[in-house]
Amino acid sequence: MKSLRRRLIWHFSIQFITLTITIIVIVFALLFLLLQHLADEEVKRNFPVGVLENITIETTIENNIANIDEKWEARLKQRNMWLQIINHKGEVIGSINSPTTLPKTYTVNDILQIEETKQFHEYTVLAEIDDTYEHPMIYVIGYKDKQQNMLEELVATYSTKGKISKINKEELEKKLSQINGSLHIIDEHGKIIFAAGNPMKKRKYDPLDILSQKMMPGTYSTVTATYDDPYSNQTWILHTPKNKEKYEKLSILEELLIGFGLIGAFFLLITLSLSFWNGFRYGRPLLLFTSWLERMEQGNYDEVLTTKERKKIFRKNGKIKTHYRLYKEVINAFYAMAEKLDSSVKERAKLEKTREEWMTGISHDLRTPLSTIQGYGHLLESGQYHWSQEELEEMGQTIREKGEYMLHLIEDFSLAFQLKNNELHLAKETLEVNQLLAAITSKFIHDRTLQDYHFHFEPIMKQVEIEADRKWFERMMDNLIFNAIKHNPSGTTVTIRVSHSKDGLHIWIKDNGVGMDEDTMEQLFERYYRGTNTDERMEGAGLGMSIAKQIATLHDAIVNVRSQVGKGTIVDIHFLRD
Repeated sequence: MKSLRRRLIWHFSIQFITLTITIIVIVFALLFLLLQHLADEEVKRNFPVGVLENITIETTIENNIANIDEKWEARLKQRNMWLQIINHKGEVIGSINSPTTLPKTYTVNDILQIEETKQFHEYTVLAEIDDTYEHPMIYVIGYKDKQQNMLEELVATYSTKGKISKINKEELEKKLSQINGSLHIIDEHGKIIFAAGNPMKKRKYDPLDILSQKMMPGTYSTVTATYDDPYSNQTWILHTPKNKEKYEKLSILEELLIGFGLIGAFFLLITLSLSFWNGFRYGRPLLLFTSWLERMEQGNYDEVLTTKERKKIFRKNGKIKTHYRLYKEVINAFYAMAEKLDSSVKERAKLEKTREEWMTGISHDLRTPLSTIQGYGHLLESGQYHWSQEELEEMGQTIREKGEYMLHLIEDFSLAFQLKNNELHLAKETLEVNQLLAAITSKFIHDRTLQDYHFHFEPIMKQVEIEADRKWFERMMDNLIFNAIKHNPSGTTVTIRVSHSKDGLHIWIKDNGVGMDEDTMEQLFERYYRGTNTDERMEGAGLGMSIAKQIATLHDAIVNVRSQVGKGTIVDIHFLRD
């Protein structure tokens, strides 16, 4: 669990650091976007004055060449404006959308005309001086003020020395109707003394109204042009609506407050989202663990996870999903614990069942020879019969065989106990394999009780030696060969063969008997397993194959079995190469 503790500390530390860095980056990004938005809105309010100020600030001059940001080129072209940057010698060192009619070099009179009249040729111009360099530079923005030209045309057409006749007024109304405009004539106090065109709610102009509309046109819904009439000292004001152009009524402070409000709402949403996400992410596994514990409390060890829960935790390829990976050790520990508990319960039930069957079988196996011995004992004790020498010898042989059988059962119990508790110690010596197996096979060949079976030994064609305990090695082979005898009918052939390969030595015990099914093969080496045949030849404690396998293990060997019903069985004792 140390790795889990380290990973939890690392996980939450990284999560906190990442979250903090992310929030800081987002804050700065949002502030930057907010400031950028406010700057853009300020430019729109003060267009073209704001544009000229920003271009002056952002433009750099190197080697008498002006480097202008490309974004201004698009904005100026959109408004049909041009820009020229003029150095102290009057030379144009940078321009955007500059008409061909404009000069490449300006004289002193040209510069003075621009400054005094705000006009150059047919263009209305604005100029700003940049003195950040060794020599001052002048930035000039120019555009055709259609609104101003239209107003001057109206004054020239419909005004006679500052007055408008009745006939001219009707014509003026028609003209204003065509352009959807409004015309106001105000006196020196700002009072409207004449109005034509679309009606407006305005009754009077404050001293700074007109200047504000010219300096910050972006905050108004109309385009404004003014003309001072020299004959009457009155001012003509022409208003025309903007074409599909947004105008901004909010102040900078209001936009700033709205911006911070949106940022605050965004972070509130992020905080709530992270809270719900963390609660869901770290709470869901805990609910899952709780359901596991409830199932284990009820003894459902075989169902660690339901099908629905497995789909939640594991991918199709069997790997744990990312949001559960933090609890990988816990999930694996639950699985291991459930498997052990389930295996323990199943093993206990299976062992109990096997023990009951074994007790029944052993009772029968012991009762049968004891009954025989007891019966012969009663007959001999009664004195009612006179036995011939041959009959007495036959009785003695039967009593001896039954006694040996019972002794063999007891020895098997003792040996199984020793093997289970690792109390059997081998006295290994170097033995030649062919000689050892030939002697074991010969014992079965010359056994008169096994004359109905056929035994063959196929030696290896070279001398091979192994380290083994002769007594227990022979016991292992006896058990394996005898198992092939007692489970097969008369006439079965048992072949013992030796082979040598790169991975070690193999001893094969092959028979052509009835074979085994899968269930029998799985339980073949389990203690107390006695098979399904009820023939008397099957008598025994059910420990022979288990003992054989454990003796093989003590000799660093592996026992494998292959069998097919109706075709026989092959037992492979594989001694691994040192």
